[in-house]
Amino acid sequence: MWSAGPGGRRRPLLPALAAAALLGGCGLGAGSTPGGVRLEVTRDFGAQAVMSLHDPRVRGQETAMSVLMRNASVTTRYGGGFVQSVNGRSGGHEGARPVDWFYYVNGVEASKGAADTNVHPGDRIWWDLHDWSQTDYIPAVVGSFPEPFRNGLDGLRLPVRLECAQPEGEPCATVQSHLRAAGVRSAIAALGPAGEEPDILRLLVGTWPQVRGDLGAQALEQGPRASGVFVRISPSGSTLALLDSQGAAVRTLGGTAGLIAATRYGEQDPEWLITGTDPAGVDLAAHALDEASLHDRFALAIAATGALLPLPQPSP
Repeated sequence: MWSAGPGGRRRPLLPALAAAALLGGCGLGAGSTPGGVRLEVTRDFGAQAVMSLHDPRVRGQETAMSVLMRNASVTTRYGGGFVQSVNGRSGGHEGARPVDWFYYVNGVEASKGAADTNVHPGDRIWWDLHDWSQTDYIPAVVGSFPEPFRNGLDGLRLPVRLECAQPEGEPCATVQSHLRAAGVRSAIAALGPAGEEPDILRLLVGTWPQVRGDLGAQALEQGPRASGVFVRISPSGSTLALLDSQGAAVRTLGGTAGLIAATRYGEQDPEWLITGTDPAGVDLAAHALDEASLHDRFALAIAATGALLPLPQPSP
């Protein structure tokens, strides 16, 4: 599978698309203009806002690249297929660390370059400039909630299934309530293996020992290179080591703590984890599943005090 790498290019880098250089001043075609689009531009994993447009300029059939170029000052490389700078903030190196622009549509890293990714009604397009020394593959993020659950992926609204260790428990009901408030309908089922069932978005709710049997979840125990999530969870689930962008643990949560993260396993659709070190931690995570708490977060840990701790954490 192709993944969108730094700057919105494909990984590995393919020959540049010359047509992308023309996108700044015109639409891509006579298709209908997508409504309800949002454009977010941040840096450092969402820590610093560059621009946030709830009603960006769009015209005709747009791509993720053309929407950015229509609404911001953008420079490109490789014939227009690679974003070099947005509003004067450039990729390259900061010290010895590589930094570049990455983009996500409805909270999911796109499977192709930005010039090839069509924009659909309701899409949330998020560009972020960040250090990719630990990983250049972050398959999904939580900061565009209620996407991808409300409008789906690639213009296709997908079924949503809430899988809970205790389907009748309070955390499961809380998550479903938050989804319903965001306009998302979901089925409820007991936790089970992902299998090969395609085209379904899953949210797993339970303590870490209850959800870690899922193959996508297990990657979180191996750190960001495996999962794209800047946390390491002990196999027992009793501690969460919160990492900075360099992969160093800057804080460890024991006792009660919650976590909301998104990842994916292989070619399966992205899945979300609403989990914790104990039932109280799961409850903390369930209550934090809302747009205000998750906005522009790649992932989110919740301390016993209720403090919201974005991941990755700032370096000391």
